[in-house]
Amino acid sequence: QVQLVESGGGLVQAGGSLRLSCAASGRTFRTYVMGWFRQAPGKEREFVAAISWSGDSTDYADSVKGRFTISRDNAKNTVYLQMNSLKPEDTAVYYCAASYGSRWPVTNGYEYKYWGQGTQVTVSS
Repeated sequence: QVQLVESGGGLVQAGGSLRLSCAASGRTFRTYVMGWFRQAPGKEREFVAAISWSGDSTDYADSVKGRFTISRDNAKNTVYLQMNSLKPEDTAVYYCAASYGSRWPVTNGYEYKYWGQGTQVTVSS
């Protein structure tokens, strides 16, 4: 069982930055691929970024490449999402998720077993 708690969301102007954090419980954090997803009002949940077990591989949605950076600290059981050059269309509830298995990359939400409660990110124009 893994419990995930996101933090760091908020209101920011277009062009600004935010750093999301996701703290995980348990001693098996390093065995999970970690991902970030988002869901805007009236839209389906979409993949944002993923990071491999050791952190040496990452994958991003085209819409955030070059602006967002995912990282993890296995000693702290935490995964991060640094978001720069934010745009109004980045407004959404952001969720972190954990996927247990050997596949990489993991971009489909159905492959993630554990989810956090979400944190709201609002980008004003």
